[in-house]
Amino acid sequence: MRRIITQVDAFTNTHFTGNPAAVCVLLEPQDDGWMQNVAQEMNLSETAFLVRQNDGFNLRWFTPTVEVPLCGHATLASAHVLWSEGHLSNDEAARFYTKSGILIAKQQGEWIQLDFPVNHSQATVAPPELGEALGVSYKSVYQNSLGYLVELESEDLVRGLQPNFQQIQTLPVAKVIVTSTSYPDSKYDFISRFFAPGVGINEDPVTGSAHCCLAPFWRDRLHKDDFLAYQASSRGGVVKVSYTGGDRVFLAGQAVTVLRGELTTS
Repeated sequence: MRRIITQVDAFTNTHFTGNPAAVCVLLEPQDDGWMQNVAQEMNLSETAFLVRQNDGFNLRWFTPTVEVPLCGHATLASAHVLWSEGHLSNDEAARFYTKSGILIAKQQGEWIQLDFPVNHSQATVAPPELGEALGVSYKSVYQNSLGYLVELESEDLVRGLQPNFQQIQTLPVAKVIVTSTSYPDSKYDFISRFFAPGVGINEDPVTGSAHCCLAPFWRDRLHKDDFLAYQASSRGGVVKVSYTGGDRVFLAGQAVTVLRGELTTS
């Protein structure tokens, strides 16, 4: 039985930027151990596995070390593969059944829009080791189900950050979003970076799930509903964010196929 695997750069329209994800559309479910082994072999931040299910697809995401409950860029990559490889017609929405509920992806011209659950943050008192691990003073710190959300004073601080990943891994929550408003003359509203050594990813290039946290955070501060955001990793990526309140966030990004191959494992 042939198993095709496709590597896609997500949240970008340029090869070798954005966040790479592997996507494998399966004819039948596979056991967890096999999927984890494939994800470890691919050694990308996420590998997505899809199986057709009635009016949609069952979707699961694996890092090289663990399964995760939600991943934005691998969902974007999955939708791109379903349309580009003929699993869905271009006018069909991609409907995904996941551990985070039903997620919907739609084509909007050259962009793909994702309908995701919002993730609110609460102010918290962080352990002193957080500031030590980041190596900078922070403006404020919050916590949500993804991890810590740390606001820094400037874009320069976000871009120049060189965290101690080993120290982050010892924190009570070993995942950290850092963010700030962008430069005054920038086309972006805010920027961010995301560190997740707790799940085997020191720095994720572009993180859709982090923007589910950043959407309500920046809506409260910038008093607007629509944002253009930039994740300032070494690869970089662009996310359109729309949040009007309630329990859903709309994220949009672009995607390009980088390579396609065949898994020869049994």
